[in-house]
Amino acid sequence: MTDPPRAGAQAADERRALVVSVAASAVAGGGAVVWGVVADSGVLVFDGVFLLAGILLSGVSLAAARAAASPPTVEYPFGRHAVTPLAVALQGAALLGTVAYAAADAVTTLLAGGSDASPATMLLYGVTSAAVSLGVVAWLRRTRGSDLVDAEVAQWRAGAVLSAVVGVGGAAALGLDALGATAATRYADPVLLLVACAVIVPVPVGLVRAAARELLEAAPSGPVAAALAAAVADVRDRFGLPEPVVRATKLGRRLYVEVDFVVEPGTWDVDAEDRVRRAVVDALRSLDGDVWATVEVTADPELAA
Repeated sequence: MTDPPRAGAQAADERRALVVSVAASAVAGGGAVVWGVVADSGVLVFDGVFLLAGILLSGVSLAAARAAASPPTVEYPFGRHAVTPLAVALQGAALLGTVAYAAADAVTTLLAGGSDASPATMLLYGVTSAAVSLGVVAWLRRTRGSDLVDAEVAQWRAGAVLSAVVGVGGAAALGLDALGATAATRYADPVLLLVACAVIVPVPVGLVRAAARELLEAAPSGPVAAALAAAVADVRDRFGLPEPVVRATKLGRRLYVEVDFVVEPGTWDVDAEDRVRRAVVDALRSLDGDVWATVEVTADPELAA
């Protein structure tokens, strides 16, 4: 198990990062909506709504962080770590809904003959908003080992990409104006909105997919899987044990690990088993989050099946 003081510090860092994300979303999103309404730009309003939606989603993340950090109870003996992937899934679903609405609005604007949004305004906004979003991403990435903060980073990174698309589109529309193709610039705003939707949609899809894997108790992948394999291999070498049956799944900040070694009858006692258990747990302490490890040394293969 992870040391309680360390887990508490990680939870506090997580909550602080989420609060900063909420504050930044309120300032940047509110400014974008006002700017978009004044400039009659649908893509700017969408960018602002995208950021303001982050306030509600960050609030859900904060509530999830508090629930996940609460100690086990009689009713919830394993804690409430499932709220973390659930909150991530809600974020992804909400962002998908926002993108779908924006795409529909862009199509309506195109069919209505375009928009009067100024290309210069879109260029200025795109540069400013992208810089702010990347700054928030850089700050949030200092908090490691948190799925909730990672979801916030993904959202802000998507916002930076969206703003960059707006800026590039504004520059292109200015170029069209300079070439005398002023009629085409009326379609720059809705076309940019459609492009932005296409660019952003992989982000919420990825959030939903990752959360679904955790809720369905899929095996962890990437660095977690590599660290687990290295820890088990080290313990095998130290104690001369056979290849074990390893089962693992990640749920929020908690990693559940079961390692079953099948040995010859009469070769191990309880004290030796405890040394193996302790070795596996100690090897997994370097992982972020709360490690819940079950290690068995048995002579009965059916018990490891």
